[in-house]
Amino acid sequence: MVQEVLINNDDYYVPDANQLVTEDDTPVDNFASEKQQRLLVGSLYSSLQQQSFLAAANIGIYHTDGQPAIVPDVFLSLDVQVPENWWEKQNRCYMVWRFGKPPEVVLEIVSNKEGDELDKKLQIYEHMRASYYIVYDPNQQLGEKVLRVYELRGTRYFETSEIWLEQVGLGVTLWEGEFEGRQDHWLRWCYQDGNVLSTGDERASQAEQRASQAEQRTQLLAERLRAMGVDPNTL
Repeated sequence: MVQEVLINNDDYYVPDANQLVTEDDTPVDNFASEKQQRLLVGSLYSSLQQQSFLAAANIGIYHTDGQPAIVPDVFLSLDVQVPENWWEKQNRCYMVWRFGKPPEVVLEIVSNKEGDELDKKLQIYEHMRASYYIVYDPNQQLGEKVLRVYELRGTRYFETSEIWLEQVGLGVTLWEGEFEGRQDHWLRWCYQDGNVLSTGDERASQAEQRASQAEQRTQLLAERLRAMGVDPNTL
């Protein structure tokens, strides 16, 4: 049983972080799942630079005193940040009582039929009161649906066909393309217009393309001026 300690000399008790398992050094996942996790987390940090949030993969969430952590493949929590000293024991994982709320989005990537994504995990996230629970099943291990989205309404999860997550101002979409040299189908965050959140590499490529187009326009203008007998270097 997790011990409790009194802090700040008031009546608010929290579990003692020194008694919690914040990491166990077990292997994380398979290649495909790990790359998918990085795509989801990395694109958030590349595209939402003006917004305060915390997104992570394979980080434990402690949600109930006396219960072990649950470790979603990806989670997103808005308006919070990792404490400055993230090496301290109490700052190494997501403790709901320290951040003051559960993450808005928890996401599981199905690798086999043994993960209890539609049973035990769903119940835990429902009890934790995460606003959205997303199950991505690329190989259709759990049925015909590749993507399942559950929305918390009151105290219960309800499956919805809506992929726009109103409470977080983002959506999810299935996307075919290349990520880090791998052409495949991916799950990605998207804006309401359907455009996906760009990764750092995509943003760099887009900036390079815009610079190249600008240079081409400049050269074309210079050629037209020369055809008119005007030296562009004198302008």
